[in-house]
Amino acid sequence: MEFTDQVDPASYFDSYEDLKVHELMLTDQPRQEAYQKAILGNRALFEGKTVLDVGAGTGILSIFCAQAGASKVYAVEASNLARLARAVVEENQLQAVIEVSECKVEDFQLPEGERVDIIVSEWMGFFLLHEGMLDSVMYARDKFLKPNGLMFPDTATLYVAPCSVPSRFDRWESLSGVSMRCFGRALREQNSGNPEVLTVAPEHLLYDGHIIAWFDLMEVTTEELNSIEVKDVIVASRSGKLQGFCIWFECTFPGDGAEEQLQLSTSPSASETHWKQTVIPLPEDACEELEERDPVAFSLTMTRNKETNRRYDLQLTLLDAEKEEHHLPCECHMTKCILMKTHLEKMQVEEEQH
Repeated sequence: MEFTDQVDPASYFDSYEDLKVHELMLTDQPRQEAYQKAILGNRALFEGKTVLDVGAGTGILSIFCAQAGASKVYAVEASNLARLARAVVEENQLQAVIEVSECKVEDFQLPEGERVDIIVSEWMGFFLLHEGMLDSVMYARDKFLKPNGLMFPDTATLYVAPCSVPSRFDRWESLSGVSMRCFGRALREQNSGNPEVLTVAPEHLLYDGHIIAWFDLMEVTTEELNSIEVKDVIVASRSGKLQGFCIWFECTFPGDGAEEQLQLSTSPSASETHWKQTVIPLPEDACEELEERDPVAFSLTMTRNKETNRRYDLQLTLLDAEKEEHHLPCECHMTKCILMKTHLEKMQVEEEQH
């Protein structure tokens, strides 16, 4: 098959690294399957509808929308990848449905008086917001989406949990039979205070996951994203060495309500994605052995970087569990919580007897 787009393929990408990033995303099977199932599994929502794909990249999500029956898809991509998206659209013979625009969505214009039925976007960055493009998606929502329109995805949830990080600590105890603790210490000091993108095994989580934030993507505002803070006490659900905090996210998609809501998860217990998980390693002197039901008090803030709006700075602080307020009833082993739990259970029994 011959294509009319004879642009030099090398011009699609800013660099070899850019090419590899997009290869990584396209071969991220959980990511691809989540969007494919969400779109093609909801043909009734897409049939005959107008769709806007924000940050279309290679155009694969736009193609899913066309395959699901959309009558028109506006694929907006700010980078050179727009040229590749055109070639991919032509390769799949969907030029009559998909129109690719090489510009920022903030500079994009729909035909006079037109709005779209659905916005599709894969906007998520590391720990959801870092180097993501949710601001652009919200701009598109407010300017281009019909009042009763849909967002794919439509919700996002951020989680945090204390964890062990053996790849940054334990592995250096004995490497091929040689103690390399000093190297491991130097490695951690070099990265001190910097979150790392790692794969965390489910068994290394010391808690199943505490919700930092939940976003309704039809309602969330830019101001709500400027700073996110959580301060809490959680109770270890398994024993292990506290060496860091793991952050991940999940997104859900609209559906017809007949089936379980589709989601894309970057949890340690889900299939691995290119996002993996984000880990904030603790300083060595802050690490400690935890037993099941030990309380862990902490605060975590995510704040927009003052110089680069799409980046976020993380700050984690360990707090004194003795001084912080616990949820009631609390399952931890501290005396005050055991007494309070016993008191609440006694009150409940007395209420049931009356």
